[in-house]
Amino acid sequence: MSKKTKLELTWIGKDEETKLEPRILLEDQEKSYHADKRYSENDFFDNRLIFGDNLLALRALEQEFTGKIKCIYIDPPYNTGNAFEHYDDGIEHSLWLKLMKERLVILKKLLSNEGFICVHIDESEGAYLKVLMDELFGRENYLSTIYIQVRYPDKTLKEDMIFHKQIEHILVYRKSPQARANRTQKDYDYDKFCYYIEELSAGETITLGGKEVIIFKPDQYKIVKRTGSVEGFKEIWASGSILDGNSSGRFFRDYLADRKDVDGLGCMYKVKNIGDDGKGYRYFTGPKRENATRGKYYQGVPVDRQELDEDNITYLPILNFYDFAAQFGNCRHEGGVEFKSGKKPEVLVELILKHFSNKGDWVLDSFGGSGTTGAVAHKMGRKWIMVELGEHCDSHIIPRLSSVIDGKDQSGISKEYGWLGGGGFRYYTLAPSLLEKDKFGNWVISKNYNALMLAEAMCKHHGFTYSPNESIFWKQGYSTETDFIYTTTQLMTREVVDQIHDQLADDETLLICCKAYNANAEDYPKITFKKIPASILNKCEFGRDDYSLNVAQLPQLERTEQLELFSEGEEP
Repeated sequence: MSKKTKLELTWIGKDEETKLEPRILLEDQEKSYHADKRYSENDFFDNRLIFGDNLLALRALEQEFTGKIKCIYIDPPYNTGNAFEHYDDGIEHSLWLKLMKERLVILKKLLSNEGFICVHIDESEGAYLKVLMDELFGRENYLSTIYIQVRYPDKTLKEDMIFHKQIEHILVYRKSPQARANRTQKDYDYDKFCYYIEELSAGETITLGGKEVIIFKPDQYKIVKRTGSVEGFKEIWASGSILDGNSSGRFFRDYLADRKDVDGLGCMYKVKNIGDDGKGYRYFTGPKRENATRGKYYQGVPVDRQELDEDNITYLPILNFYDFAAQFGNCRHEGGVEFKSGKKPEVLVELILKHFSNKGDWVLDSFGGSGTTGAVAHKMGRKWIMVELGEHCDSHIIPRLSSVIDGKDQSGISKEYGWLGGGGFRYYTLAPSLLEKDKFGNWVISKNYNALMLAEAMCKHHGFTYSPNESIFWKQGYSTETDFIYTTTQLMTREVVDQIHDQLADDETLLICCKAYNANAEDYPKITFKKIPASILNKCEFGRDDYSLNVAQLPQLERTEQLELFSEGEEP
């Protein structure tokens, strides 16, 4: 019996886990920005712009935003080997995959069960990324690949290129089957129901195929064509596959096709008890010329489409190809900032957010670039989070989003959405690592941390929500309604612990994080003691601020090491 293994993408270092430190976020109020007035009740001021390594930033967001993000759009470096102006875009395959996997794992956690992730990529790593995302999100949650024409056929990038890159693509995955994309709505089309039939006499009644049939001679009826409506009929040729495909076609074939020899040319037949339009009859017309064999029948609007309500809305499929060559060529100045080799037009991001999010939803872009995602989300009434490590976070994104908030930016999709301004964003940086080494090589609490920062950091390390109680000093955070945490650098004496213990309600418990204590822990069954920093030393990696995998610092792999598409035991 062969060994059963799952189909997966493997690479050097895939199973190496990075223990990320859960940093706290520090707001820089001088760089945060908001409008000076409310433009509507839907203005959002708590959008987040985070400066820092995006892997650490995603870890910092994990506690607050797990399961809350509706749409993620990321445009990671493509690993083409080209030196982009703002990025080192050339990482050896296995390291690029490691970079992406680490981020995608956390991004999946952040997505709500109704959420979508859209990753913009090209063919350099697109196939590898597809297999990786199949593994992480489940192949059953892959929805589509949207192909984007990004440049004209005659626009040559480099004369020595063998192939001209016109197309990029966006991989679209859902978090779970609960996710529902927004398709374009279209009201039921009555235009084809434009024929109106007038009976000018009683006609002649006969029986055919067990049904009552009224025969009208050419001068006993009139068919008028005018504007379509719910009262009208649609004209359908009774020929070809129709003759076998439905009851009307079969009735014409079996009972009416040869009636011209009996009733004459150009007759109309009103057949009772047939059709799904609720009328209780259907009109047929026979051949009008001697050598003709085809006829027609007239179908009314189906019953389930006759009421003008939500049930009459039809949904168009989401297209998987868009020609945005013109928009890519003209987006350089959108938002008032230039961003060579990588800037995306607002209309592209608008397409993604329109189909995969709704007003008021959280949208995340962890490769912020020039800030297009935040600008578009802001104008469309979505809440947004962007992360960017490069200097363009300050030089590009802040001025661009400030201009959007002030209503000065009328480029991109502004006019389409009638954008006037409003809302705001908070600017955050990642706090430094909680622990640093002293001159003896021992881990100690960083000098950059004050008491409040330390309390918040310890909440993150132990899974508590930071929420200081204004009246009870030791209630700095909670994990449940009755479980609390208290962090201090002071020695916890028996007297202080007794005081806290006496204030605990019968159903309350407390975690005390401190440098030292001299109370007997066994005397306090409702209190747990943990020392700082010993209790967190092995939880994560301290002292590292950059997980961007700078290409200049990459080790040289031996030539014999290769990527493997299939794991051991699998046959292609």
